[in-house]
Amino acid sequence: MTDRLYSVEQVAELLGLHVRTVRSYVRDGKLPAARIGKQYRITHEDLETFTGLPITTPQTGPHRHTEASCIVEIDDIDRATVDRITTLLTATAGTRGGGGQRMRVETSYDPARQRLKVILLGSLADSSRLLDYLDGILSS
Repeated sequence: MTDRLYSVEQVAELLGLHVRTVRSYVRDGKLPAARIGKQYRITHEDLETFTGLPITTPQTGPHRHTEASCIVEIDDIDRATVDRITTLLTATAGTRGGGGQRMRVETSYDPARQRLKVILLGSLADSSRLLDYLDGILSS
């Protein structure tokens, strides 16, 4: 038996449910919980009784932080293609990938030289994904 207490959010994540669903189980009395302050806390034993299965919490080991910074310079590019690239990259950077980190995209276009500089800062997976998108536009 463990003295581990879970928040409603943690229980929802462990069971793959929405937070509101877990709260309704608590309010209906289906899932026993203690109110501590303004939040509900569910014991490990009550959670196992509720599910009928042993609950194993994911082991959180040391989290390694990785980040990529990429600078791409593209010569001889027209304004229409620049607009396509910047729109795609900034829109895609707003969506989160697996890392959950915020992706940062900066672009600079020099019309006199017809040169575009793209700077990407973010997780390895997101940077790779955006570079693939950039390659797709330039290859078309």
